[in-house]
Amino acid sequence: MSSKPATFDGAPPPGHINFGVGQPSADALPLDLIRQASEHFLASAQPLELNYGVREGDERFRDALAAFLSRHYDSPARAESLLLTAGNSHALDFVCTTFTRPGDTVFVEEPSYFLAFQVFRDHGLNIVGIPVDENGMRMDLLEAELARTTPVLIYTIPSFLNPGGQSLSAERRRRLVQLSEQQGFLIVADEVYQLLSYYGPAPVALGSLAEQQASAQLENGGGQDSGRGSILSLGSFSKILAPGLRLGWIQAPPDLMARMLDNGSLNSGGSFNHYASHLVRQVLEQGMQDAHLEHLRELYRRRVEAMDQALHHHLADLARWQKPQGGYFFWLQLQQDADSEALRQQADAFRTGFQPGPKFSSTGAFKHCLRLSFAHYNEDDISEGVERLAALLQA
Repeated sequence: MSSKPATFDGAPPPGHINFGVGQPSADALPLDLIRQASEHFLASAQPLELNYGVREGDERFRDALAAFLSRHYDSPARAESLLLTAGNSHALDFVCTTFTRPGDTVFVEEPSYFLAFQVFRDHGLNIVGIPVDENGMRMDLLEAELARTTPVLIYTIPSFLNPGGQSLSAERRRRLVQLSEQQGFLIVADEVYQLLSYYGPAPVALGSLAEQQASAQLENGGGQDSGRGSILSLGSFSKILAPGLRLGWIQAPPDLMARMLDNGSLNSGGSFNHYASHLVRQVLEQGMQDAHLEHLRELYRRRVEAMDQALHHHLADLARWQKPQGGYFFWLQLQQDADSEALRQQADAFRTGFQPGPKFSSTGAFKHCLRLSFAHYNEDDISEGVERLAALLQA
């Protein structure tokens, strides 16, 4: 048996505090909970539960997920609106496979999640960035760009944007949906941080608006003339349970669901992650997910406070930021002449790290910005890491 420790892509060297790691820490990963769920499932499992599974995902899992989302979104969710995925990265790739063709254009927030750019480029898509402010994507600039180009989809992280932490306002959410219905583009809402709100209720999930579109279609008979959906909401257990499960979902109205189910890989292989859904169903049905989610909110709230306090203590004269209300990240703005990419090359000498701003831009902008994640370290490590970061910036 190997004695090597478990690791992950991007793991920092021992002794380093690298705030570029946007993954949960070991004490946020519920090993005992997953062990209990596994034992509970296997104690009564039937042989066919190890078969391929139905395309959209096991009905019992989707029922349990719909009940969970209905409670936490404070809005009804239907099992029929949910498609099981192998996590959010898979979901985004699957959406691109289903709804785009090489040469199509996608709009993204500017800044946005940098690894989504690679997914879009893998599919040969053109990326156009729409700037954000404290209320999310600017609708005036979006409308100006729409007058020139019609995208096949707009990719948005509407709640607790990665990297900036801001959320799209209710008024802008309504306007975005209105524009999508008028001009025919899809809204692909990456809502993995929707349930990680630390200071009060999160904004209304776009998944809830997708459910409203589903209800409207069903009320009109569900036929070709019953209306067209425009919202795909992507969710994941990676941020609220464990990334290694590779389990997530897409919430969609019937017309978009039908297009996704008519997919070769689904028809060939069945459910994308049937076994993991059995385990997570136990977690959902027994209320363990609700309890773990509350634990994560308390854990991450303390880390937000620790990072905000450390930044005020060590970097008040060197950077500007807004304390995030949810999600995983702080977005720091340094002096305009700062070069975060060059600083990143020097960070190892100070045993610290971060993600440089240009990564999050479709054009390489935000050179003077950097992203810090508070999710991977406890309060003491956060304080020490920010002190090291200050030493780097003052060197």
